[in-house]
Amino acid sequence: MANRLADALSPYLRAHADNPVDWYPWGEAAFEEARRRDVPIMVSIGYATCHWCHVMARESFSDPAIAAILDANFVAVKVDREEHPEVDASYLAAASAFTRQLGWPLTVFARPDGRAFYAGTYFPPRAQQGIPSFRDVLDAVDAAWRERRDELDRTAEAVGEAVAAASVARTDAGLPSPAVLEDSVRLLVADEDAVHGGFGSAPKFPVAPVLGFLAAVGDDGRDLATRTLRKMGASPLRDPVEGGFFRYATRTDWSEPHYERMLTDNAQLLEVAAELATGDERPAFLDALASGVVSFLTDRMQLTGGGFAAAQDSESVVDGRRDEGGYYRRDARDRADLEPPALDAKLLTGWNGLAIGALARAGQVFGDADAIATARRAADRLLADHVRDGGTLVRASLDGRASSAPATLEDTGMLAGGLVRLALAAGEVRYAIAARRLVDAAVEAAATASGPDAAVSAGGAVVAHLPFAAPGGGDPVLAARGLGFADDPAEGAAPSGLTACADAAWRLAAIGAGDRYRDLAEAAMRVVAGIAPTRPIAFGGALGVMARLAAPLVQLVVVVPDVATAAPVGPGRAAAELLEAVRRQEASVTAMVTESQAAAFADAGFELFAGRTPRDDRATAYRCRSFVCALPVTTAAELLAVG
Repeated sequence: MANRLADALSPYLRAHADNPVDWYPWGEAAFEEARRRDVPIMVSIGYATCHWCHVMARESFSDPAIAAILDANFVAVKVDREEHPEVDASYLAAASAFTRQLGWPLTVFARPDGRAFYAGTYFPPRAQQGIPSFRDVLDAVDAAWRERRDELDRTAEAVGEAVAAASVARTDAGLPSPAVLEDSVRLLVADEDAVHGGFGSAPKFPVAPVLGFLAAVGDDGRDLATRTLRKMGASPLRDPVEGGFFRYATRTDWSEPHYERMLTDNAQLLEVAAELATGDERPAFLDALASGVVSFLTDRMQLTGGGFAAAQDSESVVDGRRDEGGYYRRDARDRADLEPPALDAKLLTGWNGLAIGALARAGQVFGDADAIATARRAADRLLADHVRDGGTLVRASLDGRASSAPATLEDTGMLAGGLVRLALAAGEVRYAIAARRLVDAAVEAAATASGPDAAVSAGGAVVAHLPFAAPGGGDPVLAARGLGFADDPAEGAAPSGLTACADAAWRLAAIGAGDRYRDLAEAAMRVVAGIAPTRPIAFGGALGVMARLAAPLVQLVVVVPDVATAAPVGPGRAAAELLEAVRRQEASVTAMVTESQAAAFADAGFELFAGRTPRDDRATAYRCRSFVCALPVTTAAELLAVG
């Protein structure tokens, strides 16, 4: 039996390399083999830090008897959902026809053409609580394939049509007004757990995109976001020793977490904390919470050479056995003698973009130069190793080796958005220029794929034209079978690629890259504007962009002389007070630059910085509304008066 996973880039796939199952990685070879043998494909999708993926691997995929059934009657395909998010999205959509309990491991049975006819998630080795055993499932699917294939064909065709129809559920509606967005806030307030914080009942997730929307939408939204973040930060969902948040909790009071720690959750929650820390009053808990997450990202998740691992595992070896959460249930002293849970050290472009942006914004708001430096190291590594000529990107790499998986739209949007945030925090225009190139490449890819007035095909259906597409196209194996989900606007634990690109475009427009970028952001958000306001828990990222589009554009730029005085009194002290006041001010975008940096931004075509110079060799702040600026000020008191 060939071992096709031993040399996989994905740690998740390599963890299954020694299974007795004759695994195939995602690719044409698996489908060709299924056609040759005339057997179904079983697609097993998970990720390296997924607890129940570990459990199913130990219970079923390591069992020689079960492996023999799989090898005899199926072609087994193992997929890392983080490496192949488009594959995961496509089969999740299909699986929703068979189960309401979507999650991972995802187990999908499909014809040799890739169309699903049955799906589930975790199957135990023995039937329990109404869930059939995995062996019984395999036997039943095999029997149906041999004896009732016409029935399976009808199911596969119906599921394919349903998925295609669902992808058409897009609109070209007008963007919501502030009043409609406030209605969305009220829906979330009605779903709030007033005792423990968060939304809904168990299992409970941090829903970071939703908190990002609330932080951007007004006083009621900010109050709800603050309450939620305060309660989550004081709950078992957050590690009190190392500062990071866990993936989710199985109880309404946030107890019994699933202990994996994801880069996406922690990056987004850090940015929410930074946004809530602006304004007239800064809740005291935010400084400690943000500092803890920054430390977690820097000390635990940062990779050698810059950038961040995708996740940290929930399991570790404690007292000679694997224990889910055993490491995290110990205090700092007891952890010192234990090996920390393993990292999934894949460098994912989009997820790193979220971390870059969050660290940059947190560094700007909290005055943490080290956080900005950490973001800069990550950005430099991504720009050097993951950005190719023509705007195409590497989706994932490990130890310098690039994955063959195609980059997705989220990679473009999240990296571009992170780079704009870093440009404003670090004062380096090269990051804004790189972000602009990435967004432009996504616009060109959309135009090239469909023409300026044509429709885009997704999941085999014709839908409204989208302003962004992933340079290089979507997954070719899915596309060849009409199963592509390259432009899926659905959101989960992180913003969709469409939302991420819209956010980056809006930020470029806000610093003066041109009105066309705001137009692009609006066009992208109109795609989901008809559904997002009534389903805020599922479209938090998109609603956040819509809230920023609906709000007045407030731009805040502080320019310091190239050679600033270090005197503890006089101009030096006044500059420090002014910078602190700038950090605490609410604004759509905030930039801190030197005089020469402002000139570099202006020369690169970012209009907001044109003519922004220090007055009387002192740090000078400009507060603007849609590029119409108040008189420059040089003291904190004057800035507060302008605001």
